[in-house]
Amino acid sequence: MGAVLGSLFMATIVFPSVAAAGVFSFFAELFSDRDERAQAASVGNAQTMALLEAARNRDPNPSKGGGDITIVGGTALLPETGPSGTIANIEDTPLAGEISIYVVREGDSLSAISKMFGVSVNTIVWANDIKNAIIRPGDRLVILPVSGVQHTVKKGETIQSIALKYKADLAEVLQFNDLQPGAELAIGSTVIIPDAELAAPILTMPSRVRGAGGPSYDGYYLRPVAGARKTQGLHGYNGIDLGAPEGTPVLAAASGQVIISRNYGWNGGYGNYVAIEHGNGTQTLYSHLSLNAVFEGFHVARGQIIGYVGQTGKVTGPHLHFEVRGARNPF
Repeated sequence: MGAVLGSLFMATIVFPSVAAAGVFSFFAELFSDRDERAQAASVGNAQTMALLEAARNRDPNPSKGGGDITIVGGTALLPETGPSGTIANIEDTPLAGEISIYVVREGDSLSAISKMFGVSVNTIVWANDIKNAIIRPGDRLVILPVSGVQHTVKKGETIQSIALKYKADLAEVLQFNDLQPGAELAIGSTVIIPDAELAAPILTMPSRVRGAGGPSYDGYYLRPVAGARKTQGLHGYNGIDLGAPEGTPVLAAASGQVIISRNYGWNGGYGNYVAIEHGNGTQTLYSHLSLNAVFEGFHVARGQIIGYVGQTGKVTGPHLHFEVRGARNPF
């Protein structure tokens, strides 16, 4: 009888213990499975969040342009379809010629970012005034459709004569290639000429302006400098020049959000400039400013002062260079 009671006593101790262990095991597996799913979702989100702020263009058939030549150490980079997480695999990507903002993440490199956007490393370095090719998490990189030419030095050539040949800015060529004025160039060495173009054969028809296509939004855009005289028609990337005295107010052509405001540096010849993204999916760019009156993230109203006419960047006198991206330039 004592043996039977002892067995029952042990059963009351052991079986609840086993049951409790089973319950704990069940919840442990449940939370473990949930953690694994959360980690997988986190990885998936990180892969699709490479482009944190991108230009969007709602025109389904935009005119392609910009960035015709992209060179890295003598090799032309072409857009490529990569594994999940690259720009090639993201459905809503910025279209050719659109300005984008990329926020650097942990583990990013200039090479990887350049491949995402199908541009050269040099394009990113130049547009963001990056020193020593160093980028850090959280850095905001401007991705511009900028082209360049790699020139092979021939006998008798100097950096000055090469810059003159391509009608390039000597100071920019020196800075871009980390050269000093009067530096001797070895025959056969290469020099990158930012924003230069290879000579094209003479055509019987005028060359096409990049980005000049797209929809027409009549009455949507306000003339950005009141009373200014147009000194040059469509050129570059769907841009025009409006001549006005230095210090003349520059107005937002339409309401929207300021996505770029650079008030220092060469910036690809733009000098000080502002770019605004509008509700219709287009962007406008205002360059060569003497002073920017707005910052990135600002929401501006149509006709609001965003800066003042200047002559920063690649200019010969005070004027505003005004571009419309994603639509026809109405001016």
